[in-house]
Amino acid sequence: MVVDFHTHIFPEKIAGKTIAYLEEKAHIKSFCDGTEKGLVKSMETAGVDVSVVLPVVTKPEQFHTINIFAAQLNEKYRNRQARLWSFGGIHPDSPDYKAELRMVKELGLLGIKLHPDYQDTYFDDIKYMRILDYASELGLVSVVHAGVDVGFPDNVRCTPRQICKVIEDVAPENLVLAHYGGFDMWEDVEELLTGKEVYLDTSFTAGYIKDEVFLNILKKHGAERILFATDSPWSGQKESLQHIRGLVTDKNDLSKILGQNAGKLIGPALAALSDKEEKTC
Repeated sequence: MVVDFHTHIFPEKIAGKTIAYLEEKAHIKSFCDGTEKGLVKSMETAGVDVSVVLPVVTKPEQFHTINIFAAQLNEKYRNRQARLWSFGGIHPDSPDYKAELRMVKELGLLGIKLHPDYQDTYFDDIKYMRILDYASELGLVSVVHAGVDVGFPDNVRCTPRQICKVIEDVAPENLVLAHYGGFDMWEDVEELLTGKEVYLDTSFTAGYIKDEVFLNILKKHGAERILFATDSPWSGQKESLQHIRGLVTDKNDLSKILGQNAGKLIGPALAALSDKEEKTC
């Protein structure tokens, strides 16, 4: 089973304008149209079984709309072969972060996405640390954008040093650092974060990180805490799979990265699909 742990979709009526805006802002081109249908088509072409969708709450008042949509998406794809599985989201300026995290849990969402740049908050801010602490208590996975955001290159709000401070102060469980621990800050990732109790996802690294740097981090951190991810639509799923299969030659390590590690974090989302495949075999 191949799990892409980091993807994004937008409602069809705004996807075109949103993709065009983000392309211009970040000076990049998308690999698909950013819609639900576009992601499913990409998965079928690439051979991806499950895509984890990560919504970003950019304003506190978006919380309910985004999380209800996420729960509805999960129900829609519950028994499908190519499966989308959405996390929830929360804003650090939430008026009642504990109640909102409990709602995320009650909706059956298995985790949350945090984005310090789009939420205009530094990762080591107390507002994030208390969210991470309570999310850990509830058993939720927390995924955070780490390192440079190509749309906000001049002000990095989640650096490896800030991440170290959060780990020391809060010790969050099931924390996933996107972009291999910190986009375009991989020397600091290798020095400061390898060996820590965090997961690194591989999103938006194909074509950006040097092969030897990728492999050094993999060796020091361990394949059991690496998650295959793309950041679709901003990286191609087919291309990203080819890239990592070419880099990771150990079959056991590759199996862990492509799906086994994801199973440890989102087992309930994968269980029905695994059962279905076993019965088919």
